[in-house]
Amino acid sequence: MSSFELREEVQALQDGTYEIGQEHDVEAMDEGGIHELLDGVVETVAESSENIINPTTFDTYRSLLKHHSHLKGSIVNKMLDSISSGLATQVDAATHDVESEDQQIAMSHRLPLEMYCFLLQWFVSIAAEGRPAENEDPTSVPPPTKGRRGRGGKAGTGKTIGGRGQSKKAAEQWSWADQIPAILALVSRTLRLKTKRVWTSTSDLDAFITCVTRPVYHIMESEQHMKSEPIRMGVYKALCLAVKHHGHVLAAQTRIIQALQYYEHLAEPMAELLNVLAKEFDHVQLTDEILREIAKMTFKAQENKESRVISKFLVKLAETIPRTVLRQMAVLQVHLDSESYPLRIAIVDVIGYLIRDLVNSTDLGNDDQSVQKQVDVFFDILNERTRDLSSYVRTKDLAVLTKLCDLPAKFPKQRLDMSKLAVGMLEDKVATVRKNALTLLSQLVITHPYGLMHGGLMARKDWEEHYDKVSKDLKKMEDIVGKAVENAEEAAEVEKSGVEDGEGEDKDEEGDKDEEGESQTPKKGRKVKSKKRRDDMDVDDEAPTEGDTDEDVDMEDGDATPKPKSKRDRSTKRRKSELNMAALTSEQAALAALDGNEMLSLKLRKKYYSEALNFIQQIENAIPIASQLLGSTHKSEVLEAMEFFRIIHEYKFEGAEEGIKKMLHLIWAKDNSSISEDGKELKGIRSRLLECYKNLYFDPIADLGPQENINRIAKNMIQLTYGATLAELTSLEEMMRILTESGQVHVDVINKLWQVYTYSNPTRELPKQQRRGAVMILGMLAVATPKIVEMRREDLIKIGLGARGKVDMTLAKYTCIALGRLNGSAKKIKGSLVDQNKRFPMNDVIFRRLQQAIEHPSRSTDWFGMAEQAINTIYALAEKPDQLCDALIRNLTKRAFGKKSTVVANPPNLNTDDPDRMDEDEEPTPQPEPESMQEGPQSSNIGGDQGDTFELSQLLFVVGHVAIKHIAYLELVERELKRQKGILEAEEKKVRHTSPAQSSKDGEELEQVVGNAEDDIGDRLAAIRETELLYGEHSLLAVYGPMLAYICRNPTRFKNRTLRGAAVLSFSKFLCVSSQYCNQWHPMLFNLLKTSKDPNVRSNIVIALGDVAVCFSSIFDDNSSELYKGLSDTSLVVKKNTLMVLTHLILNGMIKVKGQLGEMAKCLEDPDPRISDLAKLFFTELSTKDNAIYNNLPDVISHLSSGDHAVDEDNFQSTMRYIFTFIEKEKQAENIVEKLCQRFHLTDDPRQWRDIAFCLSLLPFKSEKSVKKLIEGLQFYRDKLHEPAVFAKFQEILGKARANKSANKPDAELNEFEALLEQHKMQGEDDIALEARVGKKKASAKKRASKRTQAARRRKQATPELEPEPEPTHRRGDDDGESLYASE
Repeated sequence: MSSFELREEVQALQDGTYEIGQEHDVEAMDEGGIHELLDGVVETVAESSENIINPTTFDTYRSLLKHHSHLKGSIVNKMLDSISSGLATQVDAATHDVESEDQQIAMSHRLPLEMYCFLLQWFVSIAAEGRPAENEDPTSVPPPTKGRRGRGGKAGTGKTIGGRGQSKKAAEQWSWADQIPAILALVSRTLRLKTKRVWTSTSDLDAFITCVTRPVYHIMESEQHMKSEPIRMGVYKALCLAVKHHGHVLAAQTRIIQALQYYEHLAEPMAELLNVLAKEFDHVQLTDEILREIAKMTFKAQENKESRVISKFLVKLAETIPRTVLRQMAVLQVHLDSESYPLRIAIVDVIGYLIRDLVNSTDLGNDDQSVQKQVDVFFDILNERTRDLSSYVRTKDLAVLTKLCDLPAKFPKQRLDMSKLAVGMLEDKVATVRKNALTLLSQLVITHPYGLMHGGLMARKDWEEHYDKVSKDLKKMEDIVGKAVENAEEAAEVEKSGVEDGEGEDKDEEGDKDEEGESQTPKKGRKVKSKKRRDDMDVDDEAPTEGDTDEDVDMEDGDATPKPKSKRDRSTKRRKSELNMAALTSEQAALAALDGNEMLSLKLRKKYYSEALNFIQQIENAIPIASQLLGSTHKSEVLEAMEFFRIIHEYKFEGAEEGIKKMLHLIWAKDNSSISEDGKELKGIRSRLLECYKNLYFDPIADLGPQENINRIAKNMIQLTYGATLAELTSLEEMMRILTESGQVHVDVINKLWQVYTYSNPTRELPKQQRRGAVMILGMLAVATPKIVEMRREDLIKIGLGARGKVDMTLAKYTCIALGRLNGSAKKIKGSLVDQNKRFPMNDVIFRRLQQAIEHPSRSTDWFGMAEQAINTIYALAEKPDQLCDALIRNLTKRAFGKKSTVVANPPNLNTDDPDRMDEDEEPTPQPEPESMQEGPQSSNIGGDQGDTFELSQLLFVVGHVAIKHIAYLELVERELKRQKGILEAEEKKVRHTSPAQSSKDGEELEQVVGNAEDDIGDRLAAIRETELLYGEHSLLAVYGPMLAYICRNPTRFKNRTLRGAAVLSFSKFLCVSSQYCNQWHPMLFNLLKTSKDPNVRSNIVIALGDVAVCFSSIFDDNSSELYKGLSDTSLVVKKNTLMVLTHLILNGMIKVKGQLGEMAKCLEDPDPRISDLAKLFFTELSTKDNAIYNNLPDVISHLSSGDHAVDEDNFQSTMRYIFTFIEKEKQAENIVEKLCQRFHLTDDPRQWRDIAFCLSLLPFKSEKSVKKLIEGLQFYRDKLHEPAVFAKFQEILGKARANKSANKPDAELNEFEALLEQHKMQGEDDIALEARVGKKKASAKKRASKRTQAARRRKQATPELEPEPEPTHRRGDDDGESLYASE
């Protein structure tokens, strides 16, 4: 068949215009006829593979392939076997004949090979591309090992190649996926042929190779097939053979680039193909060409499939064959400036793999400097990418740097740069970037290179000591070298080599000074050296390492008297040199040793310590920022910050404790475990916090014994209370409760805590702080398990309420808290009347000791905290606490107002006697605390009144706290009465239930009676609280209401600070008891808020006002505006408490906002971050209320822009920029536009014009209505457009409106509006210029008139000098006329 041209046949087949000379009508044949037709050609080919050139045989195969949709599986299988076997036979024959010398014999195989390959590629294209609608195409059956069914048909159904089949048995005999490996093996077998002996023309050879490889490209386009390892490796092998041996480079390059552009699943397989080609076939030309072509490609800014696939391809290629990528990195770096961020991410990842390969390579030993230089360049690129505009690139860059930390090479210089960059990235605006920056810092700490000499811990104090020591040693050695140089110079005529050695040492010394200048800490080291130089020299002399130390000291002594030496003549020099020859010779030997070993070692150690200190400083700089990230709303970021603090705590960084303590507040986080983006499970914040604290403090250490572990855990628990704030103690209590409930606190640890608390040894006393911490922890554990304190309550009473408690009021305070846990701490169930708390009879020893603790004389201000907790414990445990408190108040009253002649006559003696009495009670420590003497010298003998001010303060404090606790107690009484009433009524109902006739009627009556009874109980107790507590005839508290008011009303009479503070605090509590008392005296509380100079008093008043607002909102509403004045208080504590109280009241709807929200908005720009953060939290929560911010926005703008409360423009803009972020609804934005436009008409102040225009520019203008309302309001602001700032904001608004992508965007109206704005602006500027000219002319006219008036006056004044006798009356009249003229 001489007319067969492969190139033309393939082209016709692709064009769909393929014609067959002797085409068989396969569609008209039955199954038997098709089998008979196929069997004939199969036998013909089986006889001789060269029979394929027979036109009849070849046309038969072509006819069957053309009408493949009518063929069944058995026919397809048989046809494929025939074609494959024929091609294999022909390839074997051609391979054998090619070895012969006859060119014609080899070329005779050309036509059969081309025909077989043509039929094979046609068959594969049909099998690979056929996709029936019913998803039952056997050509796309997945590999049978998967056992899948679905797309591609069942693995064993009798389907045809492209259509539907009938015979299940026939279909089971054929599966396309099973045939692919054999076909790929046949293709590889064909490509091993020496084709240049068969095809002499390059174009014909290229056409054949293209035809052979086309089936391979068809196969790899299927994602399902490329998941199979045998198929994938067969594809790689076939293409590599074509590229390596048959010049398929250009065609393969084109097909691979196309594959990367259209098939996303081929990104990594194409990289693996090039890897096989490079490593197994030693061919990298194709890879280089592909990389160069990729470098020339441009990508759009938007992420698309092409950029993603190219990025994956580059990363995989760099991972597998980094050296090949390294050669083309110079051209690939152009994509660092690409608009497509996936490409930039890929280049960053590629650089990471290149650095890893350069560092791990072992074949570059002779070229270390060039490698290091290349690594430095790559690190510089990674450092630059931390400033990329895309957060995805910054995130990937930090992730790559984190991976590089695991390399064996530590890169000290780069690590310092990385740590500095990571600290800066902690303030990035994207959470994922901040999270990866924390991960990088943690990894830098874990893999730091400073653990070779001192174990790896990074405590700054230890490293500074090491640095100072090596600096001193180096200085000493430099001094020794310097002395040797001086002596050598004096003996220059005898020994010239000494001069040369000295110069070398001078150079070393200069180099060392330069080194010191580069580090961060040497200044401090030099200061230490200058202060302790003499001592250091003495210490160094104690351990000499060379035999020349004594000689050096002698030289120092000689140098101490330089004057006699300076007077010596030149004639004595020779003699001196001869005398010191022995010493000089030994020194030269020492210098050689020092210069060779010790000097270099000391310099390297100094540099080592300097870099370590620099690294420590960088990590410590990150601690404050990481502490802020603990409060982030992103869970992954918080978890990473917790891990960072855990790691630096283990490495002993200073400041880690601060972060660990701040982590404690996360115990209140309520979240569950979740799945991260990479599929890993993220623990909840609370569970992660518990895990961190257990690892750091509560888990046993394997190296310690059982008792040592118990001591360590108990000590850690106690130390957690040292210096803890109230908030930290509350969070710690919640943690201890959770650990105790889950059984994670061992009983031996609890026993150890009791041992610390009850420890008593006259010869060795425990620190007070340690005993206090033990009882704190015991009280926290008892929240979950009250039996912990119930079984040892005698110890609590003996220690905390005994002699030690009387001395240490803080210990007594926390002992009272622990005793309060005896009631069970059962939480009240909403709606339940059952009281599960345990109470004790009044004759219990606890109450007697509590009363004694309160009544015990004390001058310490810690007494107030102890008394508060003691009263809390009384009301928590006592069955009738009012009886005990009644006696307590009476006793304190007698003590405060009773006749004390000794006290009044000599008050200082009382103050010194109390500590003496406490010394007698105290077992271990005879001295009281210093603060116990603070209030001693002040006793009230004012106006003849007898009594002690401190005792009176104690009385008033107890009275106030008893009053507020009694209100809570009355609520418990009410609940108990209702519970008892309910029990009685339930019993009566059971009795009456026996008569069914009366049950329904009695039930209705009973419900009415129950309701009335509960109302009666509530009304009765409310009446007691309202009238009897503070106004009853027999009420003890009624005596103190007027007294408190009197003391608070007369600050000039009662000047004692403690007395005033206690009186104001108790007075505030009394206001919460009775509305009658509150209505009568609450104005005085506001007056005290204005006039008090004590910030603590003002702070307490603010908190009290919040309580009053909760109790009696109707009384407080009329004066609520006074509370906002606390936001402008000079004291930070007052301001913070005011903000917190107002936040609570407003968000809970207890007070109404009446235009004062502007004062809250001012706090957004407060310089103190605590205030600004609280204000932001308030507005964030307020935005969740219905239209709360929208309704108050006009008042806020007016408050901040005009009047006495106005702020400067910068603060106004930053504040409004934050508030306007909560305006999200389009309807709200439209209404705000209309209201703000109308405001222009109501003001003539340019400042307010600018503020209104700025607020308008903050709106999004996404809707057409907003734009129309702005245009309609032109009449209100057209005369203000001459103001540059106003016009600029309207231009900004126009830009926003035009940027809107809405379909209804009014472009024509916007253009017209822009022209009107420009027109009115120019008109306004003309008007302003005209006014300026008129004003200038008026000023000139006035000035000329003034000059004429002055000239006339001067002429009048000069006239009398010419007249000898002037007439006064005439001059007076002229003067009057002149004045009148001038005024006119």
